[in-house]
Amino acid sequence: MDIELLSQKFCDYSLSFKGYSPNTIRRYKYVISCFCRFTGINDLNAVTDEKVRALFFLGRTERKWSVNTFLVYHKSLLVFFRWCIKQGYMEKNPISDIEIPKKEKCLPPKLTKQDALRLLELVYNYPYEYSFLRYRNHALFSTFIFAGLRKQELLHLKYSDVDLNNLTLFVRQGKGNKDRIIPISYTLAQSLKRYIEERKRLGKINAEFFCSLRGNVGFTENGLKKLVEQMRDAFGLSFSVHKLRHTFATLMLEGGCDIYSLSKMMGHSDISTTTIYLSASAEHLRSQMTKHPLNNI
Repeated sequence: MDIELLSQKFCDYSLSFKGYSPNTIRRYKYVISCFCRFTGINDLNAVTDEKVRALFFLGRTERKWSVNTFLVYHKSLLVFFRWCIKQGYMEKNPISDIEIPKKEKCLPPKLTKQDALRLLELVYNYPYEYSFLRYRNHALFSTFIFAGLRKQELLHLKYSDVDLNNLTLFVRQGKGNKDRIIPISYTLAQSLKRYIEERKRLGKINAEFFCSLRGNVGFTENGLKKLVEQMRDAFGLSFSVHKLRHTFATLMLEGGCDIYSLSKMMGHSDISTTTIYLSASAEHLRSQMTKHPLNNI
């Protein structure tokens, strides 16, 4: 049975019946395609435990896979082969007996409070050709830093999801297909208000909240990538969209936000995911040390 053909059937099933996101489907397709390319196997009947194990050994030794990359390949192929077994295309899952390396416990990368403020100043004062870009880009980066949205959540944010009267953002079907409401600060609301006024001035009527400069279309993922690269070069400090999300979480803890509320705002299914930010915030930990009962002796 041709693996590429099975891959398409598997992805169609995962999208239609399991409700997996397009990003997850792309990851499955990529990993299965890489599996065929690296191993030279195109027929499912040629898949053996030894050949699959050799792939992971090659990845760790020659291709220098990180633990995260190893886990992505392992999980994706595990789910794919599990589906093949369920459909009767194979009898045993060749991934089942492969040992998983221990995941590194790294602190999430973040910007300091000073760097976050400096980035927002840079985004606002950058020499744009059009004023619309100034207000849109400042509102966009402010939303990342003051609300902690994921990249896809921000790009899919609708105009009707932003409620400045009640100071809330409504995130539709975020990661894990979950809706959530995020309260926003007055500072963020002011930036969003300036952008909305500029958007109205230009007659933008598309459903997406963040618009492209030309036409009534939403801001694209490629456009966001170019904007981040542009600001990264001007800023002189490496950062990513996800690093801004980490920055939001860390700053919230340093400001006194409790871990449960932060977990809800971040859209985490498990609060243990949120607790990694406790270790990332030296200021938060330092503030807790002042509570030691013997400090006043």
